[in-house]
Parts: sequence; structure tokens; C-alpha cells
Amino acid sequence: MDTIDNQILMLLQQNSKMNIKEIALKIGLTTTPTYDRIKRLEKSGTITHYKAEINREKVGLNLVVFCQVTLQVHSKKLITQFENAIEIMPEIVGCFHIAGNFDYLLKVVTPNIKSYQFFLKNKLSVLESVSNVQSNFVMSMVKENTIYKLA
Repeated sequence: MDTIDNQILMLLQQNSKMNIKEIALKIGLTTTPTYDRIKRLEKSGTITHYKAEINREKVGLNLVVFCQVTLQVHSKKLITQFENAIEIMPEIVGCFHIAGNFDYLLKVVTPNIKSYQFFLKNKLSVLESVSNVQSNFVMSMVKENTIYKLA
């Protein structure tokens, strides 16, 4: 990884639809070495995939909730069961195993409070491993960014 690779990554994070020619122009290379660098970044796993970022409210996903989850027991079996269950719940867009007063921090996105209540009552709280869930409702987004600043 060098400065040019970082420039390519910054450009692709800002607009993954940017074509090779546009990227090459911005970084000062011709298209062939630019293409080769991007392919190398993909092959190495530095670039994992491309996606479109959507406005969640425009598709009816108006409620964001951060859930602090405490497990009943910290056994490998229950942790694995919990994490496997979380993986298949589309409402959960982020799951972080953390150290502190609780075990997991979940980012949950649903259309409204009623749908969140259904999710909590019928999906999350019924998991065998869950002891406690604290819900924190987002009032407004001050900053949400998926672009990593690279040196």
C-alpha cells in the first residue's frame, strides 16, 4: 500500500461507480496501472465489495435504535448461538462484541416504533442467551460516515 493506493481507496469510498478512466485522471496515472492497482486491492481483500448507499428514510426505515445486550452466561455455545441468530436478522445492521457494562451493541433499523417492538418481543428477547436489552432511540443523526480516512 502506498499513497496512490490510498488515493484510489479514498476515491472509491466516495463514489464506487467512478470508472477507471476517472480514477486514473484524478490520481495522475494511465488506465492500465490504475486498473491493475484496483484489481490488486480487490484480490488482497483490501476492497471487499462495492455497494450503493441509500437514504434509509426514503425507503421507509425511519427508526434507528442502539441496543445494549447482556448475555445470561458467557459460554462459547451461547455466544455462538447468539451471534448466529444476529447474523440472520435483517433489522440488525451492526453488531459489536464489546467490553464494558454490557456484552454487545446492536444497531437496529426498522420502519417505526411498532416494528421495533415486534422485533424486540419476537426476535431478540426470545434468544436463549439474552439476559437484558437496553434500547436507545436515535433522535437525530449528527454524523454517520462509512468513509475511512487514509494517510
